[in-house]
Amino acid sequence: MTQGAKTAQVIGAGLAGLSAAIALTEAGYAVTLSEAARQAGGRCRSYRDPQLGLTIDNGNHLVLSGNHAVRDYLATIGASDRLAGPAEARFPFMDVRDGQRWELRPNAGPLPWWLFARHRRVPGTRPLDYWALARLMGATADQRIGQLVRPAGALWERLLDNFLVSALNTPAAQGSAMLAGAIVRETLAKGGHACRPLIAEPTLAAAFVDPAIAWLEARGATIRLGRRLRALEQAGDRIVALDFADGRVAMAPGEPVILAVPAWVAADLLPGLTVPDRHHAIVNAHFLATPPAGAAPITGVIGGTAEWVFAFPDRLSVTVSAADALAEQDREAVAQLLWKDVAAVHNLPPELPKWQLVTEKRATFSATPDQEKRRPEARTACDNLFLAGDWTKTGLPATIEGAIRSGRTAAALVNREP
Repeated sequence: MTQGAKTAQVIGAGLAGLSAAIALTEAGYAVTLSEAARQAGGRCRSYRDPQLGLTIDNGNHLVLSGNHAVRDYLATIGASDRLAGPAEARFPFMDVRDGQRWELRPNAGPLPWWLFARHRRVPGTRPLDYWALARLMGATADQRIGQLVRPAGALWERLLDNFLVSALNTPAAQGSAMLAGAIVRETLAKGGHACRPLIAEPTLAAAFVDPAIAWLEARGATIRLGRRLRALEQAGDRIVALDFADGRVAMAPGEPVILAVPAWVAADLLPGLTVPDRHHAIVNAHFLATPPAGAAPITGVIGGTAEWVFAFPDRLSVTVSAADALAEQDREAVAQLLWKDVAAVHNLPPELPKWQLVTEKRATFSATPDQEKRRPEARTACDNLFLAGDWTKTGLPATIEGAIRSGRTAAALVNREP
């Protein structure tokens, strides 16, 4: 480190912390990135599972082509080629109750002529039904989805319930209409070119985490894993020291800190900080089964327990959002239940293959209007302390896109400081 170089501390190496560290490094800061866990990535991580003998992700994360912060992040770290998906927006669905299949196929441009093509929209719906999406885009902070969109009928049962519970990780009718509207505004309302489904390839870590760590280290950043922050030492309106489990670090004059940790950790470190305090689980199941030839990379499930079935080259995986009740059930019984949906979607035998269940009980905050109001801004009462995380006020639900934006927002505030 050269004498007089600007230094910065980033606490937490999830996507918010990685994004913040990258932005600060680009701005000329010598960054120290500290993470309590033994690996970076937070909830966006991959690991070798001995039960399956495969490297799997802790959860199946889908991004859309309209997620501009994701695109910029991957381009910066040289990983733009790590997302795979169709050349056009295509969302296959299956109703496992009666075997009916269809595809949602928005046209590329913003003028939604696809609504008038029966084979491109949800079966049983009319073009006027989709006006519900426009109502969401005009929602206020206090409105729930169920107040603006009737939670019944073909559009709700065959698309919106599935789509919204996945986007918000909250029972759809109870979710924030404003947050749902933000998702629609940035993707479907812009046309199919902004809502192509993209999946990390070959893993989340290979796409989002490992290239980011390599990029930071190549530019002189210090990465400290397995380093838990116990306390923030404050004097007046500034943080003056960081108390880590491995020792105290005094802050250099004017040195900024970006706290990119889970909401409940931030609340412990900053008494009096208001953060979302209700969360929902996500359950992911991975099955050691080779997808049939020509299997769609992702298929929406209607009428079952699963919401989405992902087809990877070496396995089939399932995601269930707002899965609080499912997370408390017997693991093998849950695996059997989810495999039933997978087998129906891909016409496979009913016998349960080798499986692994990954449950995040506090996967994201509950995206309801009251919890949305508890999300803090990136700026804090301390002049040199800033917050990042998908639980901060990003304008989006707790998504990869929101996490990356939060890190960039915090870094931008650092750069504005004298």
